[in-house]
Amino acid sequence: MSEKAPHSSEVGKDVVILSSSPDQARELQDRIEALLNSTDATDRDRFCVRLALEEALVNAIKHGNQLDPKKKVTVRFQVWKHQAEFHIVDEGPGFDPNDLPDPTDIENLERPCGRGVMLIRHYMHEVEYFAPGNAVLMRRIFQKVT
Repeated sequence: MSEKAPHSSEVGKDVVILSSSPDQARELQDRIEALLNSTDATDRDRFCVRLALEEALVNAIKHGNQLDPKKKVTVRFQVWKHQAEFHIVDEGPGFDPNDLPDPTDIENLERPCGRGVMLIRHYMHEVEYFAPGNAVLMRRIFQKVT
C-alpha cells in the first residue's frame, strides 16, 4: 500500500479475498462506506469512491473472472482521514485499458457497457493499471471543506 499519506491518520485497512460474487462485492462496498463516514470525506468524495469501487469490482468479477465462482478477487484497501486507496486484482487474463473503445463516441453511446474504466478515471484522482491488466490501483484525496 501507499505511504503517500504520512501525516494522515489511518482509519482502516485490510486485505479481503472475494469470490466472484456481486453480493460479496456489495458487502465490501458497505464496509468501506462505513469507514468513509469516519473520515473528512465530503458527500461527493463518498459518492466518487463508492462508484469507482463498484465499477472496479464489477469489472474484476464480470470481465476479469467471467463470474467464475472458483476465481477470486483480492482487494487491498487503506483509508486515512484525508484519502482512500484500493488495489484490486482478479484472476483473469487482463486487458489493456488504452485499447478500450471510447464510450463517448457516437457509435458507442447506446452500448450497455464499456463505461466503467472511464468512470473510474474520472472519479478517482490516481488510477494505475498493472500488466497484464488484471490489477488496478485507485486513489482519491478528499476535498478540503472550507
